[in-house]
This record gives sequence, structure tokens and C-alpha cells, in this order.
Amino acid sequence: MLERRYRVDSVIARGGMSVVYRGLDTRLDRPVALKVMDSHYSANPSFVERFELEARSAARLHHPSVVAVYDQGVDREVDGDRVYLVMQLVEGCTLREVLLEQGVLPLPMAVSVLRPTLSALAAAHHAGMVHRDIKPENVLVGLDGSVRVADFGLVRATASAGSTTGNVILGTVAYLSPEQVTTGDADARTDVYSAGVVLYELLTGRPPFAGDTALSVAYQHVNADVPPPSEITPELPPAIDDLVLRATRRDPAGRPDDAAAFLRELERISAELGLRPVPVPVPVSEQRTEMVSADPGGPPTERIAPITEASVPDAYGPSGGPRGTRAMPRPPEPEETTHEIAAVRPSPAELHEQERRRGGRRFALITLAILVVAGLLGGTAWWMGSGRYIQVPRVVGETEEVAQQVLRGADLSAEITRQLDDEVPAGTVISSSPKQGARILSGQSVDLVVSLGRPKVPDIAKGTELEQAEQALRDASLRPERDSSADQYDTEVPEGAVLSVDPGPGTQLPISSTVRIVVSKGPPPVPVPDVTGASKDEAFAALAAAGFEPYEAGRQFDSNVEGDHVITTDPAPETVVKLSGKPRVGVVLSNAVTVPDLNGKRTEDAKQELAALGLTLEVHSFFERPDSLILGQLPLAGSKVEPGSTVGVTAL
Repeated sequence: MLERRYRVDSVIARGGMSVVYRGLDTRLDRPVALKVMDSHYSANPSFVERFELEARSAARLHHPSVVAVYDQGVDREVDGDRVYLVMQLVEGCTLREVLLEQGVLPLPMAVSVLRPTLSALAAAHHAGMVHRDIKPENVLVGLDGSVRVADFGLVRATASAGSTTGNVILGTVAYLSPEQVTTGDADARTDVYSAGVVLYELLTGRPPFAGDTALSVAYQHVNADVPPPSEITPELPPAIDDLVLRATRRDPAGRPDDAAAFLRELERISAELGLRPVPVPVPVSEQRTEMVSADPGGPPTERIAPITEASVPDAYGPSGGPRGTRAMPRPPEPEETTHEIAAVRPSPAELHEQERRRGGRRFALITLAILVVAGLLGGTAWWMGSGRYIQVPRVVGETEEVAQQVLRGADLSAEITRQLDDEVPAGTVISSSPKQGARILSGQSVDLVVSLGRPKVPDIAKGTELEQAEQALRDASLRPERDSSADQYDTEVPEGAVLSVDPGPGTQLPISSTVRIVVSKGPPPVPVPDVTGASKDEAFAALAAAGFEPYEAGRQFDSNVEGDHVITTDPAPETVVKLSGKPRVGVVLSNAVTVPDLNGKRTEDAKQELAALGLTLEVHSFFERPDSLILGQLPLAGSKVEPGSTVGVTAL
């Protein structure tokens, strides 16, 4: 048992700095995962303090792809303190086990693994946290195919502990970024690099770098670029090669700014390649950890022992790269020198004094043990009776902040659910479960329903599609209503899009109140201009200015309309037309020819003039001669005739 609450059962996994056990929270009766740190770190007060701060930070991460952190604590025993973390138990396996069975993942499956991984990292980066140890061992695959990232905050706490100095590289060498090796610095782009290396391994079945020692692998990250994965898996598209190379550039400035930027690039490429999400399979594996039970009839348990180098799996696995989180010495700069410290043997007097002190400590420990046992017997009797039960205090009607303070003061926690309410002001507790006065175990949670107040009309911009506006109102617990009689013409908002809502955005209304949606009917209809009798150029200019597209619809004869001038339009003048797009209007022009004045002209000259107008000359004369003069004509000058008509003249 850890702190008389968490029962420790079988070993799930061992790592370089901790052991993970399956366990049970006996207070809440739920299965949990217990990560117990190596005693080397548990004995370091600086680490314990930093670890507690980071555990609280990790517990604030609420994301479906993050393994939830429930609790942390220190189990203080005579043989040493045990720092532990209580986490969500994910039934399934690690991504490493998927790789060991699959070898190389198909591209759609690799993307389906990386997408939730980056989503979890994006939530951490938004909260100001850096994971620092992204690797397949820290990515869990549930039996339902879900993907979750574990160990948020833990590596950051370790890197900040007193056991880590400027001469120590902390992390998993196969996935270390160059800056982690050279300076120890880490930011969101450090996680981007490690995620890029994981993507490389998913697509090729191996990490990009391998070597005889951990440091040789680490320095390859500093001095060599990650190769394109298509060198091993040729069928990969170039866009995937480019994505991996961008994420793993040695210069952090060349990588995506954070996991959210990396995820956006992955989504864009997935859409371009038409990659659809696929389930991630969980390999069928045997139980790999022997479980020991002190009581044949009781649950299997295992003694928690300090982790030694012998208990840690081989750092180099079949994947070809170091997998365990390691603390490695960083070699000094070229000009830096090292000195050996000689061991000094204590004198006989010093040995006697040390033995005397050890005897005093043994006596003090025995006395303390007796007092502790007596106190535990009395305390246990009280605790097993009524001491562990607490009455739920009154929190209904209080603000959320006050209610949480009241529950914390009663050694209870709060689980918040929010809902709209027409009567209770926003931020006020509507109800609690269990109710006031109920007796529950100390440390349990009380479900609080907190009011969001009345719903507000959402901010629906002009031009929003009608379906989107209706859904936004339903999401706000309001009822959309379409009144076509209220629709209006608008020159800017397209037909069918939202023009406004009534009441306006931000208005508070009772739940399920009706909100009317006013929809645009597009630009208002306009009449076709009357351009009858106008010249072609004048008519075309007037129609274009009114929003129409004019075109020549043919020519006709009209004795009342001059040639090349408008007889009519199609649609007819003053017809009301809806300006949807740019409606076309046909223009019918006159082909009439105006007869010139031929009187007093020589017949030969008149003939040429009429021929230029498409008319013919017919001469009536008593004496035919070329230079005869015209005395009269029919039709008269100024008359309008059809093309090809004959003009008769009398000449002398």
C-alpha cells in the first residue's frame, strides 16, 4: 500500500527512473496506474518539491489524448521515501509493442497515431509545458484504438532536479533534439523534433540513428541530418519526406513553431493525399511480468525495490536505438579540464565517533517506531469507525469559487458540470451530488452543477450560411425561426445568406426562446433602361451602367428610326429584371438608310453617292447624257428606306 490508500499490484513496465505498477485506489475503488520513482530521486528534497509542482501542472491538462494525472504523493517508510504518481490506467499496450509486432506501419496508420499525439502535445504547449521525452514507450494505445501520451511533466521535473547539472544529458538518446544534447535547452520545438523522429520510426521501423554507445547516437543528432524515410520505404510520397525533414531540422528555427503548427501541416498533407483515419491495432501479447502474492487468497502484489541498472531493460532494443530515459554525462568543452578526487581513509578516532552516532540513530529509530505503532493503532480505530466519513457541506447558492473553497476545507474535491439556467445567475452552484448533509468518505469528490446563466444570442456575422446560423442558435439552446416575409434585398450579402438575427447578438434570452433569422434576397431587381432611338454606343453604355450585359440582337427596318440606332431591347424597356450575376439584354438596331439630297447634282455623281449608301439610281431624262443635271427625286431627300432601295430622279 502507498500512503494506506493505493494498493500496489503487478508490474506493468520498468524504465530508467521509475517502475509502473497496476494498482487500485481503495478509497474510490477504481483501477489506476502507479509510477514509483527510483529511490535515488525520492531521497532528493529538491526533486520531490519540483516533482510536486510539475505533477500539479500535469494534472491541469485535460485532453482526451493525455493520460490523466489523478494524484501524487510521498510514501514515507523506515527503509526510505517513495515518490509516486497516480495516473489513469490505460488498458492496452505501448506504441513500442505495436511497432515490435507490425515492424513498419502503413502511412494512414502512422498518421492516425501521430495526429492524437500532436494534439496532446499542442494542449501541453498551449499550457506552457514541454514533454521532453516523446518516444513510442510514452505513447499508449488503448484496446479501443485510442492513442494517449503519458508522462507529462515528469521529465521536466527530473530535468530541473538537483541531480541534473549542466554536465548531464537527460532523455532518450534515439529521440533527443540537438539542443538537448549541446545545451540542455528545451522548448516546444524540442517536442516537435522528437515527434518527427517517432514519425520516421513508424514509417521505416527503426530510428534514424544508431551506434555502439548512447553518446555516439546523441551526437549524430547534433552533427547529421535525419535522412528522408523514403530511402528505406520508397513508396512514401515526397510530401511526407518533406514533413519529416522539416520537423527534424537541426536548427530549431527551421521546425514548426510548436505541435499545433506541426499538426496543421500534417492535416494539410493528409487532405492532399486523401489519407483517411484508420484504427490502430493492439497486439495480442502474453503477460510479461511475473506477479507474486504474499497471501495465496489475496490479490497479486509485488515488493517495490530500488531500481538498479540491472533491473532496467537493455537500452538498445530491436528497433536499433536507445529507448530508455537516461542520464548521460555531457563531455566538457575542449578547453575544460577535469580533476580526480582522491578518497581519504578516516582515522580510528573518526571511525569510533561514526559508530557512536549510528548507535544513537538506531535507538532513536526504535523509539520512534514504537510511538508510531501506538499512534497508528489508535488512529486506525478512529479511522475505521466514523473518522473517515465527512458530511457534505452546503454549497448550493454559493459562487463556484466559494463552493470549491468550502469543499477543500472539508477535505473534499469538486467535479464541475456547467449548464444553462433561466433563474440562477451565472457562476452560481445550482445543485450538488451527494446533497448537503450526506456522509461520504474523506477525499471523495462532490459533483457540482454550476449555472451558465441565460443563453445569449451568438455573434452571427452577415453572410453566414443559413445552416451554420441555425446550428449556432441550437448550440446556444435557442430555437431558430425563418420568416421568409422578413427577407430583404441587399447588394452585398449573397442571396440565401444570413442578413441579421432578431434579437441581435449578445441578447440574453430564456432557454429555447425563438430567434428570427433574416435572409438576404440578393440585389434588388431593376428595370431595363429605355434606350429606344439612341445610338448603339449610347445604348450599350447606358445598359452596362445599369448592371446589364448588352449585346447586338439583330437589325430591322424602321422608317422612324435612323440607321445604327435602337429600335427596341429584349427584354423590353422598363421590364423589371433581378440582378443575379450580370443579366444580358439584347439590343435591336435599325438598318434604315437616309436618302440624300440629289437635286442640282450631275447624274454620274449621284449614282456613285447612292452606291456608297447601298442604294441604286434610276434616271428619267428626255436627253440622256452623262453630265445631265438632276431636277427632282423620289423618295424625297431625308426619307428613310431599306438597304438596296432605288431612288428615281428626273434629269435635263
